[in-house]
Amino acid sequence: MVLGFSIALIVFSSLLMLLVLMHKGKGGGLSDMFGGGMQSSVGGSSVAERNLDRITVVVGLLWFACIVVLGLLMKLDS
Repeated sequence: MVLGFSIALIVFSSLLMLLVLMHKGKGGGLSDMFGGGMQSSVGGSSVAERNLDRITVVVGLLWFACIVVLGLLMKLDS
């Protein structure tokens, strides 16, 4: 059981890193340092960006839940 959640945690962590890196820079911070500040946002978020935001939030919540379950399993195991 712990092994399964550990593998899920690795998968969710990798997926979360990729999803965060796919986001467009919103200006300010480190995104300006790498040239992200030169882009101008003409309108609001596109559908693809909003879906990417939603997917990132869902994967982040699954990642958090996986950490909580792993902590509980390890606490009960010892």
